[in-house]
Amino acid sequence: MPTSDPLAVVRYLDIAVVLLAAPFVLLTGAPLLGYLAGAGAWIVTRVAGVAVERYARGRNDPRAVVGMSFAVLMGRAWVVGLTILAVGLTAGREDGLMAALLALVAFTVYLATSLILRPLERNPRP
Repeated sequence: MPTSDPLAVVRYLDIAVVLLAAPFVLLTGAPLLGYLAGAGAWIVTRVAGVAVERYARGRNDPRAVVGMSFAVLMGRAWVVGLTILAVGLTAGREDGLMAALLALVAFTVYLATSLILRPLERNPRP
């Protein structure tokens, strides 16, 4: 098993997009609190999701793997969604919109890279 992942940049492109958006948010004067809350929620849930998925891959019971993967998926959606709601209600609608737009862009990148990488993970080269 290789110790380095040659596709790590593609695999974590969503996190890179979130982090690279920071200068644009600052320069355009977009709501900073919404960006920070959205970025924090996305990155924390993404890292937790990766950790649980790695743990799940080591399990022998397929039902446990499916259950853990589903729990991570639903948990991430709830945490990000509640973060957007909380920011929008406490800090203002603009901050909530910023957090929602950031999550939407990050999810779109995550989904696209997952669809590209999933076949490569299932059919490893010899």
